[in-house]
Amino acid sequence: MNLVDRAILALAPGWGLRRARARVQASAMHSAYDAAERNRLRRAARDFGSGTSATMLSAAQIRTQARHLDRNHDIAIGGLNVLVQNIVGPAGIGVEPQPRDENGDIVEELVDQIVPLYRDWSRRPEVTWRHDRPSMERLLARTMFRDGEVLFQDLVGPVAYLEHGTSIPYSIEMIEPDLLPLDLFDQQRNIMQGVECNAWGRPTAYWFYKQHPGDPFVAMPETKRVPADLIRHATIIERIGQRRGVSLLASVLTRLDDLKDYEESERIAAKIAACMAAVIVKGDPGTYSGGVDSEGNPLPARHMQMQPGMIFDNLRPGESVSTIDTKRPNAGLEPYRNGQLRAVASGMRVSFSSLSKNYNGTYSSQRQELVEQYGAYGVLAYEVISQISRPMYERAIFAAVASGKIKIPRRKVPVNIDAIADALHLPPQMPWIDPEREANAMATMEEHAYMSGPEIIRRRGANPRDVLDQQSAWLARKREWGIPNASAGSQPAPTAPAAQVPADPTELETEA
Repeated sequence: MNLVDRAILALAPGWGLRRARARVQASAMHSAYDAAERNRLRRAARDFGSGTSATMLSAAQIRTQARHLDRNHDIAIGGLNVLVQNIVGPAGIGVEPQPRDENGDIVEELVDQIVPLYRDWSRRPEVTWRHDRPSMERLLARTMFRDGEVLFQDLVGPVAYLEHGTSIPYSIEMIEPDLLPLDLFDQQRNIMQGVECNAWGRPTAYWFYKQHPGDPFVAMPETKRVPADLIRHATIIERIGQRRGVSLLASVLTRLDDLKDYEESERIAAKIAACMAAVIVKGDPGTYSGGVDSEGNPLPARHMQMQPGMIFDNLRPGESVSTIDTKRPNAGLEPYRNGQLRAVASGMRVSFSSLSKNYNGTYSSQRQELVEQYGAYGVLAYEVISQISRPMYERAIFAAVASGKIKIPRRKVPVNIDAIADALHLPPQMPWIDPEREANAMATMEEHAYMSGPEIIRRRGANPRDVLDQQSAWLARKREWGIPNASAGSQPAPTAPAAQVPADPTELETEA
């Protein structure tokens, strides 16, 4: 305590005690978190209020920058490609129908109807007929990752001027987030950023532009209201209450832009350095003739063109030849670039090896990186499944039931109508690094009943029913052509004889 505090404590003990207690509390609060202190070396963080306010101020600019890098930066393009191919894959999200009855058992009669119908619908699922289902899912997922959100409209049954692409009366209209204005607000109707919500924050309608604001000759596009039960809004949400999504690249855009500029500068410097060969060094000024001979006549011009094994034999007094060391290419470029790419990979949720195309390391290290990274891929994959794939499949199945394309069978145990659209939605599975080693591990796990055969097939991204049907047909074809199976050696695979029941039970004893 200083002299003033002692004097106050002596004259007014109560006041002095309150002052001392307040000083201790203020000191404790001040030193609770060092990260809260701000000084000239640590600038204060800036917060923009709610998640909706933050997206209102930044989402459009971030989306524009992300699209620019997706068009012009190979690293950004490669990172988005890695996300799409590991989350959606070449065949799209796998779907294995599992309609159930009231006892929870799978109804095989319905599965036999759903599989060919859904496969046929997957050929032309959207209104333009330009994309099949895997292509459409990849485009929707890429837009969701890059722009932070994507929308599509469910069009069921007869729709004016629309011809459905398949027998199921259901089509998808893909919608870019630009058509949902970020600056559309109406406090009375609870419309914020083009999304109309009820008092609980659940979307009840979306207000879309009728024309794309980026199309030519569109100055003031009109808006229309579409009920929320027809719209699917897939978003990347980081805060509770946030209405619009923000690009997955938001945290790495600055680093990607700086890395692009730095690599371009290094590339230009290396290109200039490759054009520099040598320089003539003027020596002692006292011996330099200045380009004239001893009689004062100008010396002829010299043209020295670099070539392998050349000899400089016409140097003048006081001159020498020296090469130019430009320090290019920069030896520190690759370590610096790798460090930046590791940070970018973390923010984009992709693996460093996939982003940098650097696959150095042992089997164990590659396996560990792949296992950890597929956890991140799995999180994003189930965002795609829950917001895009599953709603799309459920609406297609219910549309097929309503239109009579799927017949509900009559059974002793009735079909559970609410579970008719149940299915397993399977993202691409983790690839094998050492196929022989991992296949043997899978076979051992099935042999000891640690994992079922159908689960192994699903992990490989295939449908167990399709695999069994194809394998059965293939083995029958091999038997027909007399081709031996791998386990049968060089002998043709025998045809299973028909079971014979002896007429006399004593024949069994005789054969024995």
